[in-house]
Amino acid sequence: MTAARVIHSDPDILGGTPVFVGTRVPIKTFLDYLEAGDPLDEFLDHFPSVNREQAIAALELAKEMLMAYANEA
Repeated sequence: MTAARVIHSDPDILGGTPVFVGTRVPIKTFLDYLEAGDPLDEFLDHFPSVNREQAIAALELAKEMLMAYANEA
């Protein structure tokens, strides 16, 4: 899944905050859940408009970006 199919930013949706495509759920909220130690299933239960595939794809994108950043150093 490409970033454009997972994450969307539009000034008319939450002031341009990056959200999962087709939702108003901020990516930051997802990361906050994970940072707090909450399981993925809890996040998905609380935000049913986000599907598992989107959440996993967001994590894969984050991993790719981190690896690319690390390889630049």
